[in-house]
Amino acid sequence: MSAQHNNPFRGRFNAWFLAAIDGYVNRLLHAKKSELFVGLSGTVVEIGPGVGANLAYLGGAHRVIAIEPNAKMRPVLERRAARRGVTIEIRPVGAEATGLPDACADFVVCTLVLCTVDEPRQVLQEVHRILKPGGKFLFVEHVEAQKGTMLRGLQKLLWRPWRYVFEGCCLDRDTASLIRSTGFSSCQIARYRLKSPFVPVNEQIAGIAVA
Repeated sequence: MSAQHNNPFRGRFNAWFLAAIDGYVNRLLHAKKSELFVGLSGTVVEIGPGVGANLAYLGGAHRVIAIEPNAKMRPVLERRAARRGVTIEIRPVGAEATGLPDACADFVVCTLVLCTVDEPRQVLQEVHRILKPGGKFLFVEHVEAQKGTMLRGLQKLLWRPWRYVFEGCCLDRDTASLIRSTGFSSCQIARYRLKSPFVPVNEQIAGIAVA
């Protein structure tokens, strides 16, 4: 976890901002999430839950473990989890080293998070390590746009200020290739274009990787 995630101003700002737009973003992604997160059960580990955007889909889990290093997010996450009746265990650590035992999770959930971590390969290896054999990694992520497109040019133009403001968020990460190279037994990835005012992050992927 880099110093970016310990910045008191950005941490507070992002906690407020994510809480403010949570309802809107959930409406945008509801169809994808409803399709992807059906049947969640057993032990579910969520990487970077933030202020709890996915809590609505975690009710069927027996145990929910939240990996959330941003201390400013946690009070909102705890309140929202309590309102939804979801009992969560929050671990204030980075996703590169969760401290969880091998093969402990039935599902790992990750949405719009792999863009922010310093070592995405290491995070994905950690996801693979903590999943039980046959366990599933469910993800929704924004990714780099196709080369030569206006969107790719916009991502390059805004890369530095966007990364600074949104705690390390990279606009041009090839997350699909990183997931495919992690060693999952199978991987299904769908690419799509979101229609939102947050244009730089409208190129996205969603999918399932099986340990």
